[in-house]
Amino acid sequence: MFSGPKTIQPMDEVQDQVGHWHFFDEGGIFQDGLSFHLPFQNIDLGFMVFSLSKFKILMLLTAILIAAIYIPLCRKVAKGEILRGPFWNAFESLLTYIRNEVAKPCLGDLADKYVPYLWTIFLFVLFANLFGLFPFLGSSTANMSVTGALALISCFMINYTGISKCGWKGYLGGFWMKIDVPVLGPIIGVLLYVLEFTGVFIRSAILAVRLFANMFAGHMLLATILMFCVQVAGKGIFLQTGVTGISLAACLALSLLEILVAFLQAFVFTFLTALFMGMATHDGHGHEEHAEGAQAAHH
Repeated sequence: MFSGPKTIQPMDEVQDQVGHWHFFDEGGIFQDGLSFHLPFQNIDLGFMVFSLSKFKILMLLTAILIAAIYIPLCRKVAKGEILRGPFWNAFESLLTYIRNEVAKPCLGDLADKYVPYLWTIFLFVLFANLFGLFPFLGSSTANMSVTGALALISCFMINYTGISKCGWKGYLGGFWMKIDVPVLGPIIGVLLYVLEFTGVFIRSAILAVRLFANMFAGHMLLATILMFCVQVAGKGIFLQTGVTGISLAACLALSLLEILVAFLQAFVFTFLTALFMGMATHDGHGHEEHAEGAQAAHH
C-alpha cells in the first residue's frame, strides 16, 4: 500500500490476504511495515481446512452491515410504520427500485417469489463494492473467487427457476430448436442444443468476469495514479507539489466515479441475473426467434 518509494503495492488493494492483513510495506512510513495477523488459521473441519482471510472478513462485515440496516427496516414495515427520514427512505428506495424496475419486468408474476434473492445479491454486491472506497479495506468483488461464487449461485437460481416453472422435461426440451433443413437439420439441431445449453453457464461465467474486471480495473487505476506521488519523492519541491496535487485531484475525481460504478455494477449483475431467470421460465427459452431466422435464411 502507501509506504514510500518502491513500497506501493497496487495488488494489495484487490488480492485476498490469508493469515495476515497487510497495510504498509517495510521501509516506508513504518520501518518494519505494518500488518495484522489474522486468527483461525489452518483449522481442520474434516471436509476442508479453514483459514481466515481479508476478504472473508470483509464479506462477513458486508453481511452484518446489511442485516443491521435492513432487519430494523423490515420490522418497521411489518408493524405498518411509515418510514421517515432520508436514511430509511434511501435504503427502502433501493428495494423498491429493484422490485419494480428489475424483478417485475423480467419475471412477471414470479417477481415476488424471487425478489428476495435479487434484493440479497444486489445489496451484497453494492456494499462489497463500496467497501473498496475506504483505505486499507478493499473490495471483495475485485477478487475472481468471490465473483465466481456469486455467479455460481446465480447460475443455480437461473436453472432452478426454469425447472420450477417448466419442469425438467420442459426446461431441457426448451433448448431444442427444430431446423427444417433436409439431412443436416438434426445435426444442426444437436449442435445448437449443446450451444444453447452451455450458453446458460457461459452467461453466468460472464457475470463473474464482468463484475471482477470492472472493480479490479478501478482499484488498479487509483493505485497506479497514487504511485506517481511516490516516484517523484525527493526530486524537488516544485515537482513533488505539482505531481502530488494533480494525482490527488485525479484520485478524488475517480473516487466519485467509483461510487457510480459501484451502484452500476451491482445493478447490472442483478438485472442480468433477473433477465436470465426470466428467460429460463419461458417455453422454448425464447429460441423460437432463432428457429424462424434459420428457416428464413434457408428459404
